[in-house]
Parts: sequence; C-alpha cells; structure tokens
Amino acid sequence: MNFAEVIQNLNWLAITVAALSTFIIGGIWYSVFEKPWMTANNFTNEDLKKRNMPVVFGLSFLFSLIMSVNLAMFIGKENVTFGAIAGFMTGFGWVAFAIAIIALFENRPMKYVLINGGYMVVSFTVMGTILGVWK
Repeated sequence: MNFAEVIQNLNWLAITVAALSTFIIGGIWYSVFEKPWMTANNFTNEDLKKRNMPVVFGLSFLFSLIMSVNLAMFIGKENVTFGAIAGFMTGFGWVAFAIAIIALFENRPMKYVLINGGYMVVSFTVMGTILGVWK
C-alpha cells in the first residue's frame, strides 16, 4: 500500500474528533491548573491578554490535526486497546519526556513538566482511544 492509499483509507471524521478532543481536555486541564501553570511559566494576566487568540486556536487545531493523523497512521486498523496504549505511550514516552528535557535546559520547575506533560499524556491517550475504537 502506498502513501496515497494510506491517507485515503484514514477515518477523517475520527481524526477530526480526536484532534478536537485536545481542545476539550485542554480547556478543562488548564482551567484546573491555571494558577500553577501561570506560576510555572512566570505569566501574568497581562501577558495572557497579549496573545492573538484566533492565531493560537487556529494553529493549535492544525497541530492537533497533524498529531491525530500521525497517530491514526501508527494505530492503523488495530483495536481500542492498542489505540489507548499507543496514545498513552506517545504522550508519556515521547512528548512528556521531550517537554522534560526542554524544561531542564530552560531551568523550568517540575510543576511545568507535570502540568504540560500531563496534559499531553491525557490528550494522546484519549486521542488514541478515539482512533482505536472508531474504525
């Protein structure tokens, strides 16, 4: 099977829903951890007001969609168990530890790693579960 066939055989609705799930999780996650997250990043409310939110949300969705496509291609036709495990291992084994490495060099607190890495672990686990269950 060539790359075009792989792309054509993907479940684009599942991929889109999985990408959107990161927004729901992120909204909940960062509302729960808002104050510690702001402290870990040395952000003030004024800093947050300077962001261009349409750009932030637009690019975040594009990046989430790319991550979802990538995970869907990895999971392939496997079942929900494989999808959930693949999602968890992606979030935990790659993304959270990549964040941890960056945090070490940026001299960020462990709280930064736990909040941002934890979000990615949960997001990828849910994303993998959605992709694994929805064939």
